[in-house]
Formats: sequence, C-alpha cells, structure tokens
Amino acid sequence: MERLIEILQELQPDVDFENTENLVDGRYLDSLTILSLIAEIEDEFDVEIPTVEIIPANFNSAKKIWALIEKLRDE
Repeated sequence: MERLIEILQELQPDVDFENTENLVDGRYLDSLTILSLIAEIEDEFDVEIPTVEIIPANFNSAKKIWALIEKLRDE
C-alpha cells in the first residue's frame, strides 16, 4: 500500500491519502486524475482494472483502491 500512497501523492500532492475517505465525492480526484491513476496502478501492480470496476466506491479512499488491487491480483 505504501507504493500506492506514493503514486497518489505524485498525482495530487496536497491530499492526505491515508486519512481521506471521500477522494471522488470530495472532488480530490477528478476523472482525468483517475485515468492517470489507473494507468499507474496497472503498470506498477501488474493488474488490469476492468471498466465495470471504475466506479466512485472503488476510488473514494486509498484503502478502497488497495482493496481493489488485491482483489484483482487474486483473480
């Protein structure tokens, strides 16, 4: 998860990703940032995020993003 936090901080350095639970709903991450994040995650963690998983609930916190990565790794 440490690497995920680093990636998020590279994209949005002003956000406390370890404690923020409303990244999408609070507009900390917009659609373009999420697309960049997805590309970084797919490269870094060797997973493919299917379109059906690109929903606000999966990207509202670093914990939820990490849970998605782990789920995709297990598939």
